[in-house]
Amino acid sequence: MQKRTKIITASIVAGALVLGATAAIAAPIVYRDLIVGEAEAAPSVTTPPSATVDAGTEASDLTGQWAVADGSFAGYRVDEVLNGTDVTVTGRTSDVTGGFTVDGLSLTAASIEVDVASIATDSGNRDEYFRSSALRTDEFPTATFVLTEPITIDAAPVVGDVQTVQAAGELTIAGVTRPVTVDLDAVWNGGDGQVAGSVPITFADFGVEAPNLGFVSVEPDGFVEFSLVLTRG
Repeated sequence: MQKRTKIITASIVAGALVLGATAAIAAPIVYRDLIVGEAEAAPSVTTPPSATVDAGTEASDLTGQWAVADGSFAGYRVDEVLNGTDVTVTGRTSDVTGGFTVDGLSLTAASIEVDVASIATDSGNRDEYFRSSALRTDEFPTATFVLTEPITIDAAPVVGDVQTVQAAGELTIAGVTRPVTVDLDAVWNGGDGQVAGSVPITFADFGVEAPNLGFVSVEPDGFVEFSLVLTRG
C-alpha cells in the first residue's frame, strides 16, 4: 500500500509540473491573442475613388491656414514582453488639435497638440499606469509637435496621389523636448487633405521609464503615431 501511495503521489506531482509548464507556455499566447487582441493597423492615408481624381491643383488653392479636423487621431505603439512573447499594444485618442500654414507649395508652419491623458488601450489598468506613473499626465497633460523647417514639394498635388515627405520638428513628451524627423504620407482629396506617419522614440530620451507591471514589461522603444484630417481653418 505504501508503495502504491508513493506512485500516486509521484504521478500527481508530475501532472502538476506538466500543467504548470503548459500554463507558463500558454499564458503569454492567451494574453496576446485573447486578452489584448490584434493591435490597431499602422496609420495610413485614405485615397478617394479614382473617379474623383483630377489633373492637378493650383498652388493658390492650398495657400492659407489649415486645421486638424474630426476624423483625426494620435497615440502610441509599443511592444510588451510576457515570458518572452511580444505583444503589440496600440493606444489612441481623437482629442487632437493643431494648425498648419501653407504658402504656395510650401508648408511653412505646423503645430499639433495631443491630449495624452485621453489616450486609451484595451486595458484600463495599463492606461492608468501610463498616465500616472509613466507620462505623469497630471503634470504634463499634452504632447506636442512643432515643425522647425519648411517643407516644399516640387509640384502641385494631384488628387488621390500619395506623396511621402520628411518633416523636421520638435516633439515634446512629459515636458521634455527633442528634435525628430518624421516620414509623412500626405494626400490631397480635393477639398481637404490627410497626413499620416509615426515617430520612433526611446522612452528614456523623454525622461519616461518604460512601464513594468510585474508580469509584463514594456520595451524601451516605441512609436508615436498619428493620422490627421486637415481642413481650411
